[in-house]
Amino acid sequence: MARVLARSLSKKKIVTNEGKMIGTLRNLVVDFNTGLVVDLIIYPDPSFDTTGYRMEGDRLFITFEAVKDIKDYIVVDRYLSRK
Repeated sequence: MARVLARSLSKKKIVTNEGKMIGTLRNLVVDFNTGLVVDLIIYPDPSFDTTGYRMEGDRLFITFEAVKDIKDYIVVDRYLSRK
């Protein structure tokens, strides 16, 4: 995957590889030892069923390993994005 500046990700929409809207990017979790992004922190869309996903309060966490593409949207694999 090409390099992407974190500031360009602000408020980007997150969708599954099937086109289902998950929500809006809120923040990132970064491992400071390696510099790698670990998780996406998302405000879930009200219509999205968060059952089976890691939630902390009103925030949804998806592992960065699930990210398949970053362009107009951040596309994640729906199977890899679950706990």
